[in-house]
Amino acid sequence: MIGIGSAFAKANLHKILRFVNSIFTTDMKHLFFTSITALFLYSTAVAQENRLAQKQPNTAEIYHQMEKLGFLGTVLYVAAHPDDENTRLISWLANDQMARTAYLSLTRGDGGQNLIGPQLREQLGMIRTQELLEARNTDGGLQFFTRANDFGYSKHPEETLEIWNEQEVMEDMVRIIREFQPDVIINRFNHRTPGSTHGHHTSSAMLSMKVFDFAADKTIYASQLKELETWQAQRIFFNTSWWFYGSEEAFEKADKTNLIELDAGTYYPYKGLSNSEIAALSRSKHQSQGFGSSGSRGSQTEYLEYLKGSFPTDKSDLFSGINTTWTRVKGGSSILPLLNSILANYDFKNPTASIPALLEMRAQIEKLKDEHWKKIKLEELDQIILDLAGVYLEASVNTPSATAGESLRVNIELTNRSSEKFKVSLLPNQLIQIEEKELRLNENDTKTIEATLNIPPYYEASTPYYLKEKGSLGMYQFKNKSLTGKPEKGPEFIVRTFIELQGTRLYREFPIIHKRTDPVRGEVNEPFYIVPEVAVSLENPVYVFSGTTPQPVQVTIKANKDLPKGSLELCYPEDWSITPTNFNFKRLEKGEKKNYTFNVQPPKKASRGVISALVKIGSQTFKQEVINIDYDHIPDQQLVRDNESQVVNPGLINTAQTIAYINGAGDDVAQAIEAIGGNVFKFEPSEVPDDLSKYDAVVVGIRAYNVAKEDMAALQNRLEPYVKNGGTLMMQYNTNRGISQNDLGPLPITLSRKRVTDENATVTILEPQHKIMSYPNAINPTDFEGWVQERGLYFPEQWDAAFTPILGMSDKNEKMTKGSLIVAEYGKGHIIYTGLSLFRELPAGVSGAYKLLANMISIGVGTPSIKNKDGQTKL
Repeated sequence: MIGIGSAFAKANLHKILRFVNSIFTTDMKHLFFTSITALFLYSTAVAQENRLAQKQPNTAEIYHQMEKLGFLGTVLYVAAHPDDENTRLISWLANDQMARTAYLSLTRGDGGQNLIGPQLREQLGMIRTQELLEARNTDGGLQFFTRANDFGYSKHPEETLEIWNEQEVMEDMVRIIREFQPDVIINRFNHRTPGSTHGHHTSSAMLSMKVFDFAADKTIYASQLKELETWQAQRIFFNTSWWFYGSEEAFEKADKTNLIELDAGTYYPYKGLSNSEIAALSRSKHQSQGFGSSGSRGSQTEYLEYLKGSFPTDKSDLFSGINTTWTRVKGGSSILPLLNSILANYDFKNPTASIPALLEMRAQIEKLKDEHWKKIKLEELDQIILDLAGVYLEASVNTPSATAGESLRVNIELTNRSSEKFKVSLLPNQLIQIEEKELRLNENDTKTIEATLNIPPYYEASTPYYLKEKGSLGMYQFKNKSLTGKPEKGPEFIVRTFIELQGTRLYREFPIIHKRTDPVRGEVNEPFYIVPEVAVSLENPVYVFSGTTPQPVQVTIKANKDLPKGSLELCYPEDWSITPTNFNFKRLEKGEKKNYTFNVQPPKKASRGVISALVKIGSQTFKQEVINIDYDHIPDQQLVRDNESQVVNPGLINTAQTIAYINGAGDDVAQAIEAIGGNVFKFEPSEVPDDLSKYDAVVVGIRAYNVAKEDMAALQNRLEPYVKNGGTLMMQYNTNRGISQNDLGPLPITLSRKRVTDENATVTILEPQHKIMSYPNAINPTDFEGWVQERGLYFPEQWDAAFTPILGMSDKNEKMTKGSLIVAEYGKGHIIYTGLSLFRELPAGVSGAYKLLANMISIGVGTPSIKNKDGQTKL
């Protein structure tokens, strides 16, 4: 069961209310309006709690949810990225303190690396959004975001806030605070130490300190107050630890007057897990970042430094001095005795016996005037009652997607898993036609009915709401302010019901999902998506050309419904040429794919541009591609966008013909080598062949030494003789975590955390006469123009004397670092280590990055000779 998240449903709320007004009695309308308003306002919470697969809590878990009804306190944890959050503290707040707890991540982690696949930028942000939702589903918290885009590593908040729109980020934070109404705000990072850590980190804390006051000021973002009220959180903390003091010894000596110490190592008998074990399970959901964690048991201390607001009256309790009982709500004093009685009489063997008393308490809560807590607690209480009654509601289709205007059969399952009897009333609407509208269910009774989903012809294809409009480097943009803070817009279509139980009607809704049986995973529940009538995509995101040799470009058309005849053409830059000009195709059946190949001719001179494919059917044109992201640990994701690919003629020569590529954490560099004419053989680190002599170069993927340290260590005795005998070993960036100076190839290299985050930072060619700067392509300063996100990261700070540093660079007001590209002769061969972010630049079509790559893998192949009049090397 999932709360209302459909943008369509929200846009048509007035129609739903008109419908209810026409068919319900006065009392029924009052109940409906109360319930549905709560659901619309708190749909994010419900959706996150349930995800897609409905799980029936056991009797002990239900008891714990009942205990939570007695705590009226809220905490907002604030940081910058997915993985920044302290899952141990979030879990403790949600499960031990039973507070309504949420994590506000200012960004979706778009600028990081991906350890499980090739997706970067917005697609990585989609993955990390879902990983955060899975994490919160594990530790019991909720999840929020702002419009801030993770544009990559930033060394100082000054830079961060120049790229983010500071006012818009704060506007989002204020809106979230005014809606969520936290009593306590906790910052993950220290707002007083700019420049000491990631600029995004410090910025999150600095902005949090500001909005702590701004949310209570009616003159700030006043337009929000048409629908919201101001809100003043009671206090704000910094979640500190010895790490922020530099060492455990320094922390021991520090003044702890303003520190609260909390034991977050609670053991939960109803779960059979310690709080730290739950936190580890939550942290392990961040698979794209390789954050699998082992749980621990026993006492675990968390420290909170008081920053602003009212000081706790009890230093062992962050809520002390804040009323978190039902007495904070006018007229709520009668609720707690009812709840205490229910808890005292709860029968773990017959939990349904509590339903009458819970319904009585529900009637009392409905009389309250405080709309905020009334809505929250009614939602929690209704879910408990339905869980006790064993209510299972599911609507599924047997296809993962459909197009606007289609009609589909929907299978609806209604099950009663308890001894209670209840009636389910299915509410009709314009989209879902249901023949049987009322069903009675006895003990262990299941009813399966069919319905018809009529998708409106104007429905847009499903894609993340924050990616529909073009944003800036630092900000996503969207017009619908009601979506602010929400991880996703929610399901496309929902079934609405009333469950009548012991004379009380409870409103519930559930999404239409795609349900299938996988031979390995078993039952799989995935989102149901709307797709365009025609999906058209180019085979590669970047096409790199050598000289004037034409190259085939394959375009795929997929019919998502039966289509009449049409045509396909390619849009391209004026100085390029395409043959043929177009293809005509006959009728296509739904699900049918057709591949067409255009020959693309580059201009004689270096050039870079964009091509895109266009399908024409009658008077309609189609240019959207559908990108599916499929990982077992998150629901399938869909991105719909206009198709386009880079075409790049960097005017390069590559002399390396055969390359062994050792896979790392996931990148597209192997494809880039193939694009410049290399024949690439990819290997996992554990599968590299003994004989490497037939390869012109061995290239090691990003972070291979981090993710496969033992396997890479075992390769040393093969890589060293390979290089000595004339081979080229090119190693790409690794982090310095757990890597010693002798781990990276035959010669010592010591990694640092040095990086150059300004993609436009000046690059100094330290050794312009070095072979790698001239063969087979002349490298000059213009080759460092047009880079994206950064220059590079985790540069070496020390290296063997045999290495020659080739490039110097630095961020503003910093000392030049010389470790971005180092080259050494070793025996007859070469060792290259580079921290340049080739894994970002090559997919972005940066010409200079391709020329550098060609020179690196070609350094040991052929001999430099005189350039001809066109600047090309005569081989």
